[in-house]
Amino acid sequence: MFRPAARLLGSCTRQISTKVTRTSERADHPGSSTVFTDDLVFINPREELPVPTYRVTDRSGNVKGKAKLPDIPDDKLVEMYRKMALLSKMDKILLQSQRQGRISFYMTCSGEEAAVVGSAAALEMVDTVFTQYREVGVYLWRGFTLDNVMNQCFATHKDNTKGRQMPIHYSAKHLNIQTVSSTLATQVPNAVGYAYSNRISGRDAVSVAFFGEGAASEGDVHAAMNMAATLSCPTLFICRNNGYAISTSTKDQYVGDGIVVRAVGYGIRCIRIDGNDVFAVYAGVKAARALALEHSCPVLIELMTYRVGHHSTSDDSTAYRSIDEVNYWDREDSPVGRLAQHLITKGLWSTDLEESYAKECRKEIMTSFARAESERSPNPLWVFDDVYDSLSDHLVEQRREMREHLEKYGENYSLDKYMPVE
Repeated sequence: MFRPAARLLGSCTRQISTKVTRTSERADHPGSSTVFTDDLVFINPREELPVPTYRVTDRSGNVKGKAKLPDIPDDKLVEMYRKMALLSKMDKILLQSQRQGRISFYMTCSGEEAAVVGSAAALEMVDTVFTQYREVGVYLWRGFTLDNVMNQCFATHKDNTKGRQMPIHYSAKHLNIQTVSSTLATQVPNAVGYAYSNRISGRDAVSVAFFGEGAASEGDVHAAMNMAATLSCPTLFICRNNGYAISTSTKDQYVGDGIVVRAVGYGIRCIRIDGNDVFAVYAGVKAARALALEHSCPVLIELMTYRVGHHSTSDDSTAYRSIDEVNYWDREDSPVGRLAQHLITKGLWSTDLEESYAKECRKEIMTSFARAESERSPNPLWVFDDVYDSLSDHLVEQRREMREHLEKYGENYSLDKYMPVE
């Protein structure tokens, strides 16, 4: 049953430097397994063909060539579309709300909906996910509600991190998703450590690390991949290559053939996929998961996509790319529109359904938005909780000092907007 997975993920294992004449005499050095050659030839990666990008459908949603649609039940496929469309609409509303000063910060997933939701749909709940910060679609797919999203972005007392994280830094232990961290790429070695725990404990699950191509320049990613390979950790490295690391385009980030080829140097199976094709994403991640479990090995997946939105609300991408470029990708290769067209062709969706669902989404989003906006902020004294398993002596003292301060100067802090101080 795993043969298709091995076939699909074998595209990166290529013979390089065919100009070199190889002899039959083996070079038995401990650092490699190879044969000797008489030719003094340097490998020039620019002469090698780039790794191909796997796809199932074209930009119009039509199946191409010999590709086959993955086995996705119609109801699941429609739900994948609904989550992608909901994510797209939620992003627009929360982006506008930040511009209005109603929340402090936001990051959209615009243009990357298929990469995120398609991956999430191919995983199992037993798989522990370590996200970067543009994967709220994974949360939504696993059951994170709009109320959960809004309470986190508004830092209300109902936020499960008690308002201590900046917006979009979600956490969902009950959904087997680790907390988002601002520090770039720290989640990647964590994911490998978790996978190592799975392996030695015999758990039939993978760990998943999402990151961008910019984060792939961090040393944490290289250390994590080497550790995963040498320790045989069933880890999925899912890299969203969206073209930009904030304002730095890929042409200024690396000279090599993207991120996928780096896996070869670590002895990791890898594949490059059209990240805007939800069918290719689903098929690739599903196959990678099977391969990782069968061989107890890591797999790297590079999802080629495009970041339509600004990096964050702190960024103005018109300073480093043209509006025409953004509009081209939004118009010509929208992951949401691409899947919608496919569903309409199959008779699973329609323009009438699209119109009614758009209204339904907006109503649900705005209802949750208004509910969270009216909630109180966390009790200020909660800041001392959960730092340690129990309050240390110095935190007890600091908490007492804050309580006394609030009792004396509370009228200066609009405490009516916070949960009552016990």
